[in-house]
Amino acid sequence: MKKKHWYDYLWIWSILYFFLGFFNILFAWLGMIDFLVPVLIAVIGGNKWFCNNLCGRGQLFTQIGGKWKCSRNKKAPKWMASKGFRYGFLVFFLVMFGNIIFQTCLVAAGAASLTEAIQLFWTFKVPWGWAYSAGTVTDWVAKFSFGFYSLMLTSTLIGLIVMALYRPRTWCSFCPMGTMTQSVCKIKNRD
Repeated sequence: MKKKHWYDYLWIWSILYFFLGFFNILFAWLGMIDFLVPVLIAVIGGNKWFCNNLCGRGQLFTQIGGKWKCSRNKKAPKWMASKGFRYGFLVFFLVMFGNIIFQTCLVAAGAASLTEAIQLFWTFKVPWGWAYSAGTVTDWVAKFSFGFYSLMLTSTLIGLIVMALYRPRTWCSFCPMGTMTQSVCKIKNRD
């Protein structure tokens, strides 16, 4: 039996992240850890150690889909792992993240107002006002929180859907962070 490490339980972090954000949207900022650490590990170590060992989301999909048997465990279509789809999804993801930054800047400049809603699948607005008390922090901080939590929740829901339809870690085959860190590793490890 494989020896368990502290990082084998990071799937709990994914659940905790969404739980905390449900009650206080400002916890969404903690998700930046999952944005920065993988890139730093890829830049410094030249590998995908984060994806293989520290990714709580991938572990969550393994837990739910594998150990709890909530996955059909079918092979995903080849196009999901294709280079074109992975990089296309990365570009789309980065555009959505850029939009969050842009909207945050608009609120910071006073050009737009804070909307207390989570946007699922980049389309459906879900009121989320109970998770934030106006005036707790400056509006731009709250705006980023709502946008970033939306991005994290939507990508996790996509991961859960493909986990249920295919293999538990199907999300990992086109995860934007995985694609980005893989690109960093290729550049860093060039001969």
